[in-house]
Amino acid sequence: MSAETKKHAAAQPADDSHRRLKAAARNAYSDQKQGFVDDEQITRYLPMVHKIIQRVVIYLKPPLSYDDLVSAGTVGLVKAARDYNPSHQAEFKTYAYIRIRGAILDELRKWSFVPANVDKQIRQAMQLSMQITQETGALPTHEELARRLGVSVDKLYKTLENARAKQFLSIDSTQENAPPLGVSLADDNVTNPHRQLEQDELVDKLTEAIGQLNKRQRQIILLHYQQQLTMKQIGEVFGITEPRVSQLHAVALFNLSVKLRQWKDGGD
Repeated sequence: MSAETKKHAAAQPADDSHRRLKAAARNAYSDQKQGFVDDEQITRYLPMVHKIIQRVVIYLKPPLSYDDLVSAGTVGLVKAARDYNPSHQAEFKTYAYIRIRGAILDELRKWSFVPANVDKQIRQAMQLSMQITQETGALPTHEELARRLGVSVDKLYKTLENARAKQFLSIDSTQENAPPLGVSLADDNVTNPHRQLEQDELVDKLTEAIGQLNKRQRQIILLHYQQQLTMKQIGEVFGITEPRVSQLHAVALFNLSVKLRQWKDGGD
């Protein structure tokens, strides 16, 4: 097989997948009322679905699959096109991003359960970490937290990695029982002064919480969420393995959850 033939064969599955997504989007949109965005514009934004999924794929756990997230994101895009109104003074690209991301996070949230025994371990780690933070004014190191919990550091890492999807979705949730980081993106009425104050305060608290992480954890959070580097790329920056980056990322998310929960409960 020639190099050109191999290249064509490799590209074929991606082309087929794109055509299927295009057809699904057109069919779904044809069943909706006509809005301000036509079906050709919808297909141009399908790559955004994959781009957003790549940012959260680390939280994907069976039985949920990548294709499930693609389906959820595509539905979010179609609904964005159906509901979009340019009189809201927001670009469709921005509005679509919000709706796609919200649909993908909702799908992740729906499947973010953990076994009861693991959930108990996560709650114990959270409660003890909050207690230590209140007593000392600083987040405990993972070694100290493991010692106080009576487990090995490796066991603590496994617990926090199991908790990672839950902690991420909690930080990024609009649910009552979690700090609503996603509110600033999901709010349709961004001109509401009260909601704007809540968003501003949340951003301030999140910035403060990130600043209280240790240097390596803080760098990982900023590189992953601000610079949009993957865990593998971050590992290359620091000269450490991808699994090690994943561990430190899980610890960092846990620590952010502790600080935001403390703030939500009335702490400093």
